[in-house]
Amino acid sequence: MELGIIGLPKSGKTTVFNALTIGKAEVAAYSTGREGPNVGVVKVPDSRLENLAAILKPERTIPAEVRYLDVGASPKGFGRREGIGGQFLAQLSKVDALIYVIRVFPDERIPHVEGSIEPERDAGILDLELAFSDLSIIERRLERIRVSLKAAKAAERELAIKEQSLLDRIKSALGDNVPLREQGLSEYECKAIQSFQFLTAKPLLLLFNIGEEQLGERQSLEERFRSRYRRPHSEVAVLCGKLEMELGQLSNNEAMAFRSSMELSQSGLDRAIRLSYGLLGLVSFFSIASDEVKAWTVSSGTTIQKAAGKIHSDMERGFIRAEVVGYDDLVKCGSIAEARHKGLIQLEGKNYVVQDGDVVTILFNI
Repeated sequence: MELGIIGLPKSGKTTVFNALTIGKAEVAAYSTGREGPNVGVVKVPDSRLENLAAILKPERTIPAEVRYLDVGASPKGFGRREGIGGQFLAQLSKVDALIYVIRVFPDERIPHVEGSIEPERDAGILDLELAFSDLSIIERRLERIRVSLKAAKAAERELAIKEQSLLDRIKSALGDNVPLREQGLSEYECKAIQSFQFLTAKPLLLLFNIGEEQLGERQSLEERFRSRYRRPHSEVAVLCGKLEMELGQLSNNEAMAFRSSMELSQSGLDRAIRLSYGLLGLVSFFSIASDEVKAWTVSSGTTIQKAAGKIHSDMERGFIRAEVVGYDDLVKCGSIAEARHKGLIQLEGKNYVVQDGDVVTILFNI
């Protein structure tokens, strides 16, 4: 899973990146001219993996990973309703989901680029930037279709007209401020436009970045923003990026004690990952082989044969069957042997759909 972090200048997006990745990327209140993205790879916290390790006693336990991109310095014109292009667009088009960092914190030392703190306005600006980018791609494609239709054969003409009709409909909805993720496209239509990598089609997590002095208001602020922005394939959370970044530099025990004193139930990292999994429709399963237990992430609805390919392509190609036991059943039994004795380990064929928490052993032959 790869998530791209964007925001208006001076919104605290690199601070949030450091908070989510426990990183130490340079945080600048003023432009540094950086062009390349900050990249952070995070081990996904999952207590189930620790419990499985206690039962199975493997030599290694390997968590799943999330990759965060704090994209490079905003291009000239970003935030001025001019759309996104160049390297900035190339970076964003590859991610699985987007994270908006929207400034709520007041700080006179860091003037807001728009002159005032207005989260709703800033969210709207980011929406427009992504929509303009998609509209630009659509316009270029429609122009190519119009040219190709002049010499198209009957079969090619039919396909081109169908694509033209779909793009015109998407364009009209974007013009009415409806992002692709909310347009209710069919599975066929989603596949038809997949290669365009439209930005407004990507699931979206809006992170409202508050100041430490606003922590007492975080619940009411989140309720306010959630009622306004929680839509299909979108999620909302409030966090204090500066505080979370500082806590990330403490030991686990120190950070937990501080969060407890501030009545913060979980870290910003844990919450962002949980919300991201939900947005992307992801589930986790665990493989046990070669004396290691490893967590894997797949889309909900993935078959066991496809999931085996996530582990290794040979496993998918030579798949025979899988031994599957649910996490809860294995924990109750306390061992693989006891789960087998109670008949809780099932033999599943290639069409079995992986469930969240499945513990699997893949049997294959090349």
